[in-house]
Amino acid sequence: MSTRGDIDFVDVQYVDLVGFLRTVTISYRTYVSRKPGYVAVFDGSSVEGFEKINKSDMFLKPDENTFSPIPWDHRRARVLSEIYNYRHERYEKDPRLIARKTDEYIRSLGFKPLVGAEMEFFILGSIDIDVENKARGMGYHLTSLEQAWDTSGIPLMIRKSYHMTEPSDRIAGVRTKILDALRGMGYGFQASHHEVAVSQNEVSIEAGDPLFIGDEIISFKYIARNAAFQNGLSAIFMPKPLYGDNGSGLHLHISLWDYNGSKNLFINEKEDEISQIARYFIGGILHHGRSLAAFVAPTTNSYKRLVPGFEAPIYLVWGHSNRTVAIRIPSFSNKGSSARIEFRSPDPSCNPYLAVSATLLAGIDGIKKKIDPGEPYEGDVYQATPNELYEKSIRTLPKSLDEALDELESDYEYLKPTFSKYLLESYIEAKRRESNTVRAMPHPYEVYMYSNL
Repeated sequence: MSTRGDIDFVDVQYVDLVGFLRTVTISYRTYVSRKPGYVAVFDGSSVEGFEKINKSDMFLKPDENTFSPIPWDHRRARVLSEIYNYRHERYEKDPRLIARKTDEYIRSLGFKPLVGAEMEFFILGSIDIDVENKARGMGYHLTSLEQAWDTSGIPLMIRKSYHMTEPSDRIAGVRTKILDALRGMGYGFQASHHEVAVSQNEVSIEAGDPLFIGDEIISFKYIARNAAFQNGLSAIFMPKPLYGDNGSGLHLHISLWDYNGSKNLFINEKEDEISQIARYFIGGILHHGRSLAAFVAPTTNSYKRLVPGFEAPIYLVWGHSNRTVAIRIPSFSNKGSSARIEFRSPDPSCNPYLAVSATLLAGIDGIKKKIDPGEPYEGDVYQATPNELYEKSIRTLPKSLDEALDELESDYEYLKPTFSKYLLESYIEAKRRESNTVRAMPHPYEVYMYSNL
């Protein structure tokens, strides 16, 4: 492990509105001489969703709590940053600011939020994208280390990979390198294993407040991509990169505690079940679930994951130990200290600071307005008949990014405590551009289906 005396360069990192991690590298000497003030300046007009060219000077102030040597390069360190605008004010569209403000707001109500996450992702052999021909229909090819092939050479997806062990699990070694680097950068994990789909992985990471979990998710993706790259592989966090196999979720595990963090408020200890506060919190998330989708399932690819039959939630209902619903109540022990809800709609293409914050605000709105979530659904909701869904007033998630953005435009009051109108308008505009681009792009399968029509 490097010490600060070994470091020559510092990667000053920040996150843009849609969730991309960005970096400017400075010398360690410059970093030390400038902190605790601004250590770098950048052009906000060149960053998706940020500023116009006439207000484009922006500044980065390091958050020293995130400073860490980079485990795979002893000469470099990285630090996550706070963003300031040209007036030297904290930038209102800085995603890390939203997470911090959300934590402060919830604490002002007497609660302490605790959020953990399950990171699902693929480690694949290569990605070949036909960029030159994208105007005529972009094509891509993904190579899996674990792919089976039939006699004609067509890849067969094998949905029998859950908890696969070595040597069949050919990516376990890369996961170990990811976990070593994760701990080397100051974060922790609870469990790691092969997931259901071919070449798919899951790592349950350490829980914390909204800012901590956002930093941890962003850092995990950064680490995983580098560890895979160093082994000639690619870590893919697309929700649905492979047709016919399970997609990747970012399952959020959430609980509210008293202000001092000494009592879990989601457990009714007398009856050993979730509390009324937890029920209202669930009610808020389900009530706002369709507009929440714009943050937790924020890409066109997200809605290729949200289809029946692949353990992805379609219906806005809740249940106990039920993986067909949007909110699952995991079985808990330890006298209720582990009582929590699992929100299964999010996927790893989201901006975690915004997704976690929006989810918490939806739950808090449920507590404020005492929104009842209805009775838990304990059956396989995928098998429910249309008549049953209608009788129980079970709503579905949006079927597209455009539909989710429409919902957000009409349902955003619950976000006002920490999301500014300026941020929401910029986010929706950026996501509309993404959706319009994809919609206008011919798809390779369309060529297959329609070229001879």
